[in-house]
Amino acid sequence: MTSYIKEYTRNYYLAAGECNPQAEMPLTLLLTRVIEVATDHANQWGVGYERLIADNHAWVLSRVTVELERYPRVNENYSLTTWIEDYNRHFSQRNLELRDGNGETLGYIRTIWMVIDLSARTSVDISQLEYMRGNISDRPCPIEPQGRLRPISAPTSTTDLTFNYIDCDFNRHVNTVRYMEHLMGQFDMARYDANIVQRMQVAFIKESHYGDQATIMLDDSDPTQSLMSIVVDGSDHVRASFQWKSR
Repeated sequence: MTSYIKEYTRNYYLAAGECNPQAEMPLTLLLTRVIEVATDHANQWGVGYERLIADNHAWVLSRVTVELERYPRVNENYSLTTWIEDYNRHFSQRNLELRDGNGETLGYIRTIWMVIDLSARTSVDISQLEYMRGNISDRPCPIEPQGRLRPISAPTSTTDLTFNYIDCDFNRHVNTVRYMEHLMGQFDMARYDANIVQRMQVAFIKESHYGDQATIMLDDSDPTQSLMSIVVDGSDHVRASFQWKSR
């Protein structure tokens, strides 16, 4: 069996122009970096975009859970290390560790990925990707897996939006980072000045597309945890939870 790199690390530097108003890495950038590192690792294994698109397939992010003690700060070096924990016919479980420039662990990220057929828009059996079988890492990920995110029945506020051109990516559906921008925009500057999102859980349930009219439902009744969903035509397309920690 071919030997692959079980764990892959990429180093970064947080420039001022990438920071949020609190001079830290925003969640949107963290999610972008997570996708980059996962893509790099898949490319090294020969199952990245170039290989899958030959069969009209593509990886898509299904769930992401982030749990951090702090975020990288302006002008700070940091790194992300990724590995595969497990997989089955439908999903690949990929974890990541975030460290600062001194090697101190800042937190962990759990992600769930699936492969879709771009024509049928259905999931593909990834058990055929034989490379995974012998390259699962036994490295632990200490944060809890994502719990079940339930529908919101009594929102404290709602926001309507229409997805437009800049929301969409090369798969011609709404990009995961754009979803995150819309979710983060539900809170004011004072919330972020006083708190960090210590644990974030997001489930991407259905695809959204250009022109879809959506409603963001927010349940902010618990001061320590905000629940959100993005609803299109009466169905939840995204569900999310932000758990807040005082600075």
